[in-house]
Amino acid sequence: MKTSLTKLEGLKRSLTVELPVEAFNQKTDKIIQKLSQTVKIDGFRKGKVPAAVLRQRFSASAKSDAATEIVSETLEDALKDADVIPAAQPSLTNVDTENTDSLIYTIEFEVYPEIKVGSLSSISMEQLNAKVTKEDEERALQDLQDRSAEYSSVKRKSKDGDRLIIDFEGLLDGESFEGGAAEGFEIVLGKGAMIVGFEQGLLDVAPGKTVEVNATFPEDYHVENLAGREAVFKVKVNEIGSPKEVKRDDEFAKKFGEKDFETMKNRMSNQMQMELSSRLVQQNKDTAFNALLAANDFEVPEGSVSAESLKLQQDMESRMEQQGMPSKGKLPAEMFQEEASRRVKLGLLINKIATDREIKAEKEQVDAKLNEISLQYGESAQQMIDWYNTDPSRMASIESIVVEDLVAKHVAEKAKVKTSEKTFLEIMNPQS
Repeated sequence: MKTSLTKLEGLKRSLTVELPVEAFNQKTDKIIQKLSQTVKIDGFRKGKVPAAVLRQRFSASAKSDAATEIVSETLEDALKDADVIPAAQPSLTNVDTENTDSLIYTIEFEVYPEIKVGSLSSISMEQLNAKVTKEDEERALQDLQDRSAEYSSVKRKSKDGDRLIIDFEGLLDGESFEGGAAEGFEIVLGKGAMIVGFEQGLLDVAPGKTVEVNATFPEDYHVENLAGREAVFKVKVNEIGSPKEVKRDDEFAKKFGEKDFETMKNRMSNQMQMELSSRLVQQNKDTAFNALLAANDFEVPEGSVSAESLKLQQDMESRMEQQGMPSKGKLPAEMFQEEASRRVKLGLLINKIATDREIKAEKEQVDAKLNEISLQYGESAQQMIDWYNTDPSRMASIESIVVEDLVAKHVAEKAKVKTSEKTFLEIMNPQS
């Protein structure tokens, strides 16, 4: 076997492989011989067709099949001989089956880039820290109280804390607009769930009355033609409900499946801490990886990016399908190209650092990560753990997450880090 590697544009390579022709001829003869046992040709009995006739009629296809088999059988050794590893399945670009001395074939493929990770100590980044305070726990308890609140209908005028059932219609310059009307809509005054001016305009209104409320959409409102505009809402107050007192006792806890209030409070506190820790790890990991990407620029295989882009496209289509929004074939692959390129590049960097620093996922770390993820599944947690443990390929995905976490931690330890203290709400609700 002789191999010749040629560098093409970027990460593309061409490999020409030359093999002794004898093996090819033997394989071609074997294919024709097999055909002689099954092929039917007018004027000859089955199995009695002369070899010369078979060669004349089936030589081209037999040679093609023989060449395909030889390429498949020798490709791995050819790549080893050339000391090259393709980034994706090579494509066969040429086969010369007419040479009397050799069988020559050429394949093209992309290789992985040679990555030299820059000095991690030159990277600067921010890492976040936060803790759950008594105020955060109190807010969470109050939220539970609000969610379990019951209301009794009253005939007095409305005030903060009341639940109103209303019909409304919004007008812009005297004209109705899409999404600006509703009937039987429930709103609790004082919660700030509506745009500025709406709730305030419904204070001190008697049941059965209709009022006009001036309210302003925020500048960053998600509907572009409404952003920053002032609207007039015609609102009819159908019913006013006064909240009944909700006590923080064992009966309150039982509404949420807990045996007593103290158990509920402790479980809630632990859950808040776990959710905060998980969110901090993810946000800090994202920051570390963004800094790592910014400090290391290199080419990535186009085939790998295309494959990742297709995967992102299929995932998005699947999610939209589940939400009742069929989109198959409607999402252009180009919209996923940038994120796909980022993921491929980051994956190569993580693998390089993990290999160079011998960073591996230990069994205890993988089990701990799996248990952490399983907490999101509630009563089905053990079923989820068993599902992963029954398939090594599934566990490999958890191992990858652990390695990512360890690499991110390693990058942060070596980089110049500024730690910023944040509140629980700033971490858990960054958009608020």
